[in-house]
Amino acid sequence: MSGRGAIFDLDGTLIDSYAPHFKAWISVSAEIGHDLTEPQFQGQFGRKNEPILKELHELAGKPEPSVDRIDTLADIKETRYRALIGERFPEMPGAAALIGQLQQAGWKVAIGSSAPRSNIDFCIERFGHLGVQFDAVACGDDVIHGKPAPDVFLLAASRLGVAAKACIVLEDAVAGIEAAHRAGMGSVGVCSRGRTLEELSCADLVIERLSELNPSILASVGTAAA
Repeated sequence: MSGRGAIFDLDGTLIDSYAPHFKAWISVSAEIGHDLTEPQFQGQFGRKNEPILKELHELAGKPEPSVDRIDTLADIKETRYRALIGERFPEMPGAAALIGQLQQAGWKVAIGSSAPRSNIDFCIERFGHLGVQFDAVACGDDVIHGKPAPDVFLLAASRLGVAAKACIVLEDAVAGIEAAHRAGMGSVGVCSRGRTLEELSCADLVIERLSELNPSILASVGTAAA
């Protein structure tokens, strides 16, 4: 394995999906019998659907849902989410430009996200319209343990053919930053909607927008190999 790798989270890092996810989760929570608050949503954002749905049932005072019930509700939620982002694809400002700069500089670029494959494919297609191609993808459907476990990032690095210590993770969630560190990777905290600079201070570098980065800056982050 050689070279450098940049592994991007999807929601809140590559796309500004906060509002669509929140609206979709509000509707599913209501069906479960819980009135989802924004602080609760913020604490769940970036996690896999299964633990979120179990938590929502607990908050509603309902018994733990069956596997089939979880799958059904997850499909409903993601279908509603994709409908909400379908009309105007919410690329985070500077995402496509940064990916292009990295690839021109010889970096390999992956998505490492807790999102299900259906959402990943939906967004990859739309990034393709912007001229963006990813070298590898690892998602929540590919691993048993979601963030803060390092599994999805380690899988993304393996699929890139880049050593974990030579990868930098770009994330907007504390759980994702912890997963990066547990994977032995450097981390950049992206302060997207619903996050604060203080909350993400555990990252090796914290930024407010992707346009603050370039290949040279990213190469100096954390444990990135020379």
